[in-house]
Amino acid sequence: QVQLVESGGGLVQAGGSLRLSCAASGTIFPINYMGWYRQAPGKQRELVAAIISGGSTNYVDSVKGRFTISRDNAKNTVYLQMNSLKPEDTAVYYCNAYGKSGRAYSDFWGQGTQVTVSS
Repeated sequence: QVQLVESGGGLVQAGGSLRLSCAASGTIFPINYMGWYRQAPGKQRELVAAIISGGSTNYVDSVKGRFTISRDNAKNTVYLQMNSLKPEDTAVYYCNAYGKSGRAYSDFWGQGTQVTVSS
């Protein structure tokens, strides 16, 4: 059974930094895609950043230049370095992975980690 376990959320002042981590456990190989999504109260979940197996990355415009996604393939772990945080970054952040477990490719989600940025 594949599990995604996130860590690194918390409370930070505006302008501060946090680093989120998400480790995939269980049998999942290859992992074609890993990404971070977020959902603020009353809003839809949105893609924040994604990284594919080849290393290409994609970011939502609002975090470009402030957030960096990276991946350690050997550890099946994805990171999100968040700098210059703003109150509008406050949300629950979810890790997502798309990969092969058993005979099929599937989407997997973490339980979410709260990020709160105070003004």
